[in-house]
Amino acid sequence: MGEDAGFRELVGAELSSTGEGRAVVEVRAEERHLNPGGTVHGGVVYTLVDVSMAEALKTTIPEGDERPVTIEIKVNYLEPGQAGMLTSAAQVRKGGKRVTIVEAEVAQDGEVVALATGTYTIVSG
Repeated sequence: MGEDAGFRELVGAELSSTGEGRAVVEVRAEERHLNPGGTVHGGVVYTLVDVSMAEALKTTIPEGDERPVTIEIKVNYLEPGQAGMLTSAAQVRKGGKRVTIVEAEVAQDGEVVALATGTYTIVSG
C-alpha cells in the first residue's frame, strides 16, 4: 500500500483490483478484528466498504490533488462476518457535479455479509 494508506493499513484492508468506477478491497479478519461475541466487528466491515467505495470513485477522477471524501454511508449488516477473508466490491452508481453515489457488497465464502451505499464528494488537496 502507498504512503496514504494510514488507517486502512492499521485495519489491514488491501486493494485487490480496480477498473473504471469499480474497486475490490479485502481484509483478512483475524482475532484482533473480532468483537466480544466472536464475529467481525461492524467497524471493520464499515472501514472495508468505505475504502472500497473511495477507491472505486478514485478511478473516475483525474490524477492530481483531488480526492474523495465521505459524506454519508449506510451499511446493512446481513450476516455476521467470521475470521477469514472478507471482500468488498464497490462500484460508482451515479455521479453528479457535487456528490456521487457508490454501492458496495461485502462477501465472505460466497455469502453476502453486508450491503452499503455511500455518498461522496471530491475535494482538492
